[in-house]
Amino acid sequence: MTGTLINFATVMVGGVLGLLIGERLPDRIKTIVIAAIGLITIVMGISSGITTRNALIPLLALVIGSVIGELIDIDRRINWLGDWLKKRFSRADESRHNINFTTAFVIASLQFCVGPLTILGSINDGLTGDYRLLAIKAVLDGFSAIIFASSFGIGTLFAGATILVVQGGISLLAGLVKPLLVSDPHLSMAQQPRVIELAAVGGVILVGLALNILDIKRIKVANMLPALLVAPLLVALLSLLGIPIDFGLSGH
Repeated sequence: MTGTLINFATVMVGGVLGLLIGERLPDRIKTIVIAAIGLITIVMGISSGITTRNALIPLLALVIGSVIGELIDIDRRINWLGDWLKKRFSRADESRHNINFTTAFVIASLQFCVGPLTILGSINDGLTGDYRLLAIKAVLDGFSAIIFASSFGIGTLFAGATILVVQGGISLLAGLVKPLLVSDPHLSMAQQPRVIELAAVGGVILVGLALNILDIKRIKVANMLPALLVAPLLVALLSLLGIPIDFGLSGH
């Protein structure tokens, strides 16, 4: 849990700093920095997405996962939670940014908790106490929190709770999560086929999130989250059926 607590702390500090300097930063500065975060998110997403060994696996995972997510309507539920938090902890006359409370909560929560660093870092932290990956992620999230909070407001701080729940949960349950992701004990966690495809799906979701951040297209990214569970299950199914991940095509 050490890495998660560090990550939570950096987001809180970054969020508070963002709130303090938000009114002093010109809108043009906020706009260009938000654009920079969106672009780097695209780069991070693509770098994870292209690691897949078979593009059909993340494609199927995203299609199946998105249908499940749409039926459950995760996006609506997360937005409802954001709206509830807004009504519970903020006042309409408190800040001109309150209108963006839910936007900040949703985007920051997804930004902080979708991606390979969240999964790998949390498992390493939970199993071995090695929180180096989460420490790196904490620095990135801290800077993002400054900008999100300065642009959207206090909703960013509440995304810290998402870090505690998601990353903390994975770390605490790492002993149970690891067997579900490890198929070859001779490979490191990052080299596991199920982890690779999970990371690829996470990368695609990050690209979708970046499009939201850049205000290019509104995508219900939260409804794609079940794909993160579907991807390793598809790899496990292929293994059970004795079918190579690349369908045996790479060697021919």
